[in-house]
Amino acid sequence: MFNMPKSQLQCYAESVYCTSSDLLSNLNSGKTPLDRLILVIAWSISTIRPLRFGVAPYNSILAETHHVSKGNLNVLLEQVSHHPPISALHATNDKENIEITWCHSPVSKFNGTSIETKVHGKRLLKLYNHKETYEMNSPNLIIRILPVPGTDWVGNVSIRCQETGLVAELNYISQSFFGFGACRRLIKGKIFNSLSMKNILYKIKGHWDSTVTVRNETTAEERVIYDAKEAISGLQAPIVKDLESVWPTETALVWGELSQAILSKEWEKAREAKKIVEERQRELLRERESKGEKWVPKHFTLSYTKDGWECSPIQKWVPDAPIVTL
Repeated sequence: MFNMPKSQLQCYAESVYCTSSDLLSNLNSGKTPLDRLILVIAWSISTIRPLRFGVAPYNSILAETHHVSKGNLNVLLEQVSHHPPISALHATNDKENIEITWCHSPVSKFNGTSIETKVHGKRLLKLYNHKETYEMNSPNLIIRILPVPGTDWVGNVSIRCQETGLVAELNYISQSFFGFGACRRLIKGKIFNSLSMKNILYKIKGHWDSTVTVRNETTAEERVIYDAKEAISGLQAPIVKDLESVWPTETALVWGELSQAILSKEWEKAREAKKIVEERQRELLRERESKGEKWVPKHFTLSYTKDGWECSPIQKWVPDAPIVTL
């Protein structure tokens, strides 16, 4: 069994609600647009997590959801398409007036010695108190098979504030072919103003699984903006606060028997549980096709544009969830 006991939806959600330090609420503390962009960069880096080689989350099934609250932050995900696989996320903090939406559509390609998964789709982060919208993408996931097995995040990430014109360009750099050297989990980048096209304002460097710093190119002042140990250590699993209010589509219910079997190392039972979930998915598809029905998402609208798939939440604010985490 090569599955970890959680679904892809849960992994996406954890990158938003699983932080020890509240990087998201802290975004409003930036006094200037540049201060806030630097805080957004740190939050963006926090959504990238180390992955263990050889195991993968469950491929989420159509209509599966994950709904969790952490303090004033409410997070909701829905699997809005199965072919192609598309996951939609909506997170809101009504106290801080912050909203996050993203639409992820991963596409994998085998390259001989590795598998690269490109995560298509954009993320939008809105700070309503400052009337700012930040648009960003996700790095790509590399699963290296030879010569040294391992996983890594690679590629270019752009974070742009639509209103101020400030832009951060980050480069997640892959380790060397043999898996050695100082390039492991390296991140480099720069901040500049796209409207004035002046010189680079800040340079960014570090390792996304340890610390990342910014350097003011005018004053040469350098400081740490992200500490992975501080941000994602000591995390606690969500707990069910109100069982009766949990939706039947909740990932913990959909995959509960499979997860329990994996944790208990009952591999035959795990295979059977996985088979039941997948066969139920196929059965529902056959029922819809026989009736000529088209499935539509419950919590998002899904559309395709020249820029790719877009997911828009139906509700303005995500309601409190029956599942909570500290």
